[in-house]
Amino acid sequence: MNSTAEDLVVLLGPDAQPCGTADRVAVHTEQTPLHLAFSCYLVNGDNQILLTRRALTKRTWPGVWTNSCCGHPKPGEPMEQAIERRVREELGVDATSIRSLLPDFRYEAIDASGIRENEVCPVFVATLEGTLTPDPAEVMETRWVDAEVLATVAGDAPWMLSPWCVDQVAQMDRDLLGRGLGLARL
Repeated sequence: MNSTAEDLVVLLGPDAQPCGTADRVAVHTEQTPLHLAFSCYLVNGDNQILLTRRALTKRTWPGVWTNSCCGHPKPGEPMEQAIERRVREELGVDATSIRSLLPDFRYEAIDASGIRENEVCPVFVATLEGTLTPDPAEVMETRWVDAEVLATVAGDAPWMLSPWCVDQVAQMDRDLLGRGLGLARL
């Protein structure tokens, strides 16, 4: 992959089909066009879910707690490969047993600075291999939480989490959350 493709996101039309590319850094503005992303929840052997706190230097939602990892697939990059790449880049571990949870998740949100997120953002769950070594430019803190805690915080104090995390948790079945997002079935 050439250096130009390194920083591109896939733009989507109203039908959620690819219609072009844009620079990843420049695409997030007050008028962010619809583009492709992903969210991933990492689960450990105790059926706990890894939450991450976004670095204070992040352009959108700095310092906010969110799912384990999120990012954008590069043009032509399979989603599972993009997840593996971003988990390794952000958290220094390998994602394994990647499975789709919410394949049609889509959201829009505007952060306190006015930057708009506008993404088709399929949601995945995976296990991790290795010892967490977060990139401080991406993640300032991590916490393993029980699914019930995540569901309670998302429902009772949504302002503590990223808006996409709150919406994703609301769409997940509480039973699925309680089973560690269903990884026990793998």
